[in-house]
Amino acid sequence: LPGIFTKHLFAKNSHLCYRDRMESTARRKSATTAPLKKTSVRSGTKALTAVTPVRIVAAPVAAVPLRPRGRPRKTAAELDDGNRRRELMDGAAKLFITKGFAATSTRDIAAAASMHSKSPFYHFASKSALLFAVMSEGMTNAVQSQQAALDALHARLPDATPHECLRTLIRHHFEVLLGPRSGFIPVMLYESRSLTPVQHKSIARLRDGYEFAWIPTLEALHAQGALQTEPGVTRLFIFGALNWAVQWFSPKKGKSLDALTSEALALFVRHPHTPGQH
Repeated sequence: LPGIFTKHLFAKNSHLCYRDRMESTARRKSATTAPLKKTSVRSGTKALTAVTPVRIVAAPVAAVPLRPRGRPRKTAAELDDGNRRRELMDGAAKLFITKGFAATSTRDIAAAASMHSKSPFYHFASKSALLFAVMSEGMTNAVQSQQAALDALHARLPDATPHECLRTLIRHHFEVLLGPRSGFIPVMLYESRSLTPVQHKSIARLRDGYEFAWIPTLEALHAQGALQTEPGVTRLFIFGALNWAVQWFSPKKGKSLDALTSEALALFVRHPHTPGQH
């Protein structure tokens, strides 16, 4: 009889039991979707624990700035650093010419550039490294400017004669020897012995590349009968004579570099219109 009564009661209230099961299921699902935070509340002698959901908020992600394309621009400090390096090299070149490499101290070089005595070592590891930089950078610039002078000649005169090419080379060389950036030339001529063997080989390669660029022009002039000697020997004579101009040339005497170029050309080369004349 009790079993029949219980079965009858469950059938009569089945909709209430179904609602309890649904609410219980919903509570279990909500409990698994977010972490729970437990708080204890005392009631009498027993602690009652209440469970409250904790809301998770994602932290905003900072946008990463994009790197600009190309080489970054130099800062004012970097530009000033490059200028100070150039001042050191120019001042050192003048001192190496007037006092000699051995007699010039790093204190002298720093004073010429208005720096503290230890400041040159920020730019160069040693006085020897500074000497090498004066020569190598000067020679590298000379090689580049010589090629630019020849390119400009051929752009202006696509059919330039060997005589015109040699005039351009001599005029450019006088600019290298006697122009505003000529300080490295006397240093190369008189202080090469102060270089280390490795440094000396590096400078020799640059110098040979600069001088060998003259060979095609000299060979063309030799083929025309405009040279008295073979091109290799002519090159040595020409550079020996031109380089000595650093000892005696003075712009105050009224001789321009263009006039000097014409006289040097007449000294080494027969007139192009009379190749067979002796």
